[in-house]
Amino acid sequence: MKITSTMMENILLLAIEGRVDTNTAAEAEEAIITTIDNGAARLAVDFSGLDYVSSAGLRVFLLAAKKMKKTGGQMVLCGMKPIIKEVFDMSGFSALFIILGTREEALNSLK
Repeated sequence: MKITSTMMENILLLAIEGRVDTNTAAEAEEAIITTIDNGAARLAVDFSGLDYVSSAGLRVFLLAAKKMKKTGGQMVLCGMKPIIKEVFDMSGFSALFIILGTREEALNSLK
């Protein structure tokens, strides 16, 4: 798993590549939660490079969403491959997040 962060017009874009599963969830959680703790108020998470997410990975995103809500921030997910979107749909997580098709849509929604 690889997470790349880029600041774009006061919006932090995190691009996740690979897998977020039992083996990588702790690393992903640390990276995302640290980002929020460091003051990221508007966060776009690009899933276009994500190939797999397990229940451990879903938990990471749920924790991030709760933390963003607590701090009054906004988090948008984007670029999900159909298989990843299906996991979010089946788990009921799609109802908990704003999920957009592209990185551009995500960035525009946070402006």
